[in-house]
Amino acid sequence: MSDGFPQALQFSIADSVNRVVDWLVLHYGDHLRNVSDQLLQVLVGLENLLRLLPWWLLLAMVGLLAWHASRSLLRSVVLVALLALIGMLGLWDKLLQTLALVLVSTGLCVLVGVPLGILLAARPLARRLLLPVLDVMQTLPAFVYLIPVLMLFGLGKVPAVFATLIYALPPLVRLTQLGLSQIDPSLLKAAHGLGASRWQRLRRIALPLALPSIMAGLNQSVMMALSMVVVASMIGARGLGEDVLAGIQTLNVGQGVEAGLAIVALAMVIDRISQAYGRGAR
Repeated sequence: MSDGFPQALQFSIADSVNRVVDWLVLHYGDHLRNVSDQLLQVLVGLENLLRLLPWWLLLAMVGLLAWHASRSLLRSVVLVALLALIGMLGLWDKLLQTLALVLVSTGLCVLVGVPLGILLAARPLARRLLLPVLDVMQTLPAFVYLIPVLMLFGLGKVPAVFATLIYALPPLVRLTQLGLSQIDPSLLKAAHGLGASRWQRLRRIALPLALPSIMAGLNQSVMMALSMVVVASMIGARGLGEDVLAGIQTLNVGQGVEAGLAIVALAMVIDRISQAYGRGAR
């Protein structure tokens, strides 16, 4: 019978990781706390803004947005009905909390992901260095990077936002880079010959042509952000994931199913609207 892997060849990186996290907390704890406080204000402010809107006005706004994206009255009515169903299940306030978390996380994904995608498309060296990092971000289980995020930011909504950002960022970066890389170089050369600056070529030619791919990446990022809501509820973020977690912990199948259906309904609404805008960009 095998004695297992040789003890002499085994090693651990746990102490090194702990020292790095402790060093970050010691030297940058105040800065991280300031970032956390500002992000929490944005998140709570968005939640309060959504709560100020009457339920019927929010449904009407979603319906108008869906119609503007798809030009389909039937689809708009169905999407509004899905959101109304969440309210009928008594989960309207939790829906608003989840929606605020997803919107803030997605906004950060856009602010970070699109510039990173542009960098990867323009600099082969950056692409070779960052693609392995994106691979790790996509394949690493969410529970693993929750640990350092919790140590840096504590429990609550802010670590949930950062965990969601890490999990949902790679698709947007990859598809932004892919869309920009597939542009015909002759178009950019022609613009350069006509005297267009690098910024003008990017803003007026490259980004509009890459927009369908960017929108596809944004759609995937939003879906991945929604898939994190249950994990986020484990570290203090409230919302629909909180009810799913409570249903699991108390073996209340009905509560978990209701919240799960609400998450699916919200995902369908966001997915159909973002896909419609992506098709319109083609």
